[in-house]
Amino acid sequence: MAVGKNKGLSKGGKKGGKKKVVDPFSRKDWYDVKAPNMFVTRQIGKTLVNRTQGQRIASDYLKGRVFEVSLADLQNDNDSDRSFRKFRLIAEDVQDRNVLCNFHGMDLTTDKYRYDNK
Repeated sequence: MAVGKNKGLSKGGKKGGKKKVVDPFSRKDWYDVKAPNMFVTRQIGKTLVNRTQGQRIASDYLKGRVFEVSLADLQNDNDSDRSFRKFRLIAEDVQDRNVLCNFHGMDLTTDKYRYDNK
C-alpha cells in the first residue's frame, strides 16, 4: 500500500455509521406519588420511570421504591416542631398515573440527633 492512501475511507467510509442521539427523558413518564390516608396532604410529589416497553412494565419498576418526606410536609405545616421527623413511605400499588404508598418507617434528621445528644 502506498504512503498517504487510506483504503478504508475510499471504499465508503466507516462501518456502522453514527449512533442516533436520543434524549433519555423522552422515554420517561411522570407519576404522582400519593401518601396514605392518615396524612392531611396526600400529594407528596412526582417520580420518573421508564415507559413500558415489551416485557419491561413501568409499574414493576415503581413498586418497592422508598420515598422520604418530612412530617411538616405531610401535615401541611411550616412549623419547625414537626420538620425534624422524616417518614419513609414505600410504593406498593400503581393506579393509572398514581403511585400509592404505605408507611415504611420513621427517622429523625441528623441535626435533631446531635442536638438531643448534647
